[in-house]
Amino acid sequence: MRWNDMRESSNVEDRESSSGGGGGGGFGGGGLRLGIGGIIAVVAVGMLFGKSPLEMLGLISQLSGGGAPQVQQQQVPARPVNPNDPGKVFVAKVLGDTEDTWGRIFKASGRTYRPPTLVLFRGSVNSGCGYTTSAVGPFYCPMDSKLYLDRDFFDELNTRFGAPGQFAEAYVIAHEVGHHVQNLLGISAKVQERQTNVGKVGANALSVRLELQADCFAGVWGHDAEQRQLVDGKDMEQALVAANAIGDDTLQRNAGRSVAPDSFTHGTSEQRQRWFRKGFDTGSVDECNTFTAKQL
Repeated sequence: MRWNDMRESSNVEDRESSSGGGGGGGFGGGGLRLGIGGIIAVVAVGMLFGKSPLEMLGLISQLSGGGAPQVQQQQVPARPVNPNDPGKVFVAKVLGDTEDTWGRIFKASGRTYRPPTLVLFRGSVNSGCGYTTSAVGPFYCPMDSKLYLDRDFFDELNTRFGAPGQFAEAYVIAHEVGHHVQNLLGISAKVQERQTNVGKVGANALSVRLELQADCFAGVWGHDAEQRQLVDGKDMEQALVAANAIGDDTLQRNAGRSVAPDSFTHGTSEQRQRWFRKGFDTGSVDECNTFTAKQL
């Protein structure tokens, strides 16, 4: 992977040195008010059942009286990453390359791409979706259009999930950027609206389609990078190993649990691999419509 030849993005907030991820915040609204401890408890319980940060946001909103949660954040300006930290430069370069790819794709369809900001943090962070710990893994928050990444996850990807390699890490970033693309296109809002009317199993099924589309969008970026000879087939294999390692069925088996398809929120290992490969092989956004696909 020739990441050094990618353009470095300036849309990075480096909060790694800030205690608690920087910024104080809390949820407002009537009804039950959750303090930081309560929010952590809700998120922790939710993660045991495969809940995403966005799903937990909805749950916390309900517990807070049904209103939209309001988060007061200390603004941390985006600034160039430390050039002496190769890991941070790598993240900024991958983000910059996704900006260039999606900028071209959006322009070709008469749209304007608004890049997300990527927040680097350690341990915990305040986001537009509330106070979150790194236990949830990398995530995208549609409330503030930011990606959140604790780089310790890359070590976990290697040691715990057995998915080493720089392109495996790039796939993680590109997947979260895929959620940003869904947000810009209005897909995420439509899915969230539909989830409120279909029950838990139906909501999970919609979540799977949303996640698989984000995998496919990550593959679309990979295709574009391959066309520019920045990545190759060997790099793609690293992403496929990562996709396999974090499939819902694989995670449940490795946790000693019975595989329960109705509880899936991200898709099986095979599905995640297949949709990433579809995006990588075709480079077509149209091929990523998981919501009309008869078979996932």
